[in-house]
Amino acid sequence: MIKYALRRLLSTIPVMWIAVTASFFVLRLAPGGPFDGERPLPPVILKNLAAHYNLDKPLIQQYLIYVGDLLRGDLGPSFASEDFTVAQQIMIGLPYTFTIGTAAFLIAIIAGVAVGCLGALYQNKAPDYILGALILVGVVLPNFLIAPILQLVFGIHLAWFPVGGWGDGSIKYLILPIVVLALPHAGRISRITRGSMIEVMNQNFIRTAKAKGIGPRLTVMRHALKPALMPVVSYLGPAASYLLTGSLVVESIFGLPGIGRYFVNAALNRDYGMVLGTVIFYMVLIVFLNLLVDIAYAWLDPKVRNR
Repeated sequence: MIKYALRRLLSTIPVMWIAVTASFFVLRLAPGGPFDGERPLPPVILKNLAAHYNLDKPLIQQYLIYVGDLLRGDLGPSFASEDFTVAQQIMIGLPYTFTIGTAAFLIAIIAGVAVGCLGALYQNKAPDYILGALILVGVVLPNFLIAPILQLVFGIHLAWFPVGGWGDGSIKYLILPIVVLALPHAGRISRITRGSMIEVMNQNFIRTAKAKGIGPRLTVMRHALKPALMPVVSYLGPAASYLLTGSLVVESIFGLPGIGRYFVNAALNRDYGMVLGTVIFYMVLIVFLNLLVDIAYAWLDPKVRNR
């Protein structure tokens, strides 16, 4: 298992290097600059700012300086904020992003697996059709459309939850963002679980369990659930990636002080440092989460780790 984990870890290094390099040059070559605004700055000030942030050097030299700082754990300065570096801003927003992301991830898994198992147990019956219709709505509608609908219904008309902000930090401010993030992935997980569970329930060892008089629910929990979860585990890596990137939109819509809000503001202000730092942070986090999923999959399936 350790050798497998090391192999997977080493294989991510070229991927991260390519992603960092591509992100750096795309941002640097994009039109506009970090100091372009409605009111142009005097040339002398622009020259001093460029020298301060090494923007007056050749592009290759800028890249080498940035990579060197990155290897030392320095994500660089923020062009739009003199008080906080990129790393400091990310650490300020991380607790909020981590809270809603983790909660949405766990809810998506629990709800998705439960609904998928129910759909398999009641295959082609009324509960299966009703759950399937609800799942389809959650999967088809994107976050930026689900969010305002829930805000309008539950935040304005029913006034059950706040429509945005963090307020006093109570859980009522998090319910709508978490539901918006979790809903699409809960739907996908439930569809995967349902299909896998139906396939497993037709296996011979399940028929043997039924022949011994074991009830359907006990058969699912004792014998069918673990093999049926194999495809679900393989989806958890992409699901975590989609949750992280989706949180950028959801945090902006609900006005949450997470990393997403810093990223959107940085993109609007052409803050190269903050945009690139956020991209790198998310990339490392996504690679790490996918690595954990691969290890979990290898633990469940010995054939994978013995390849």
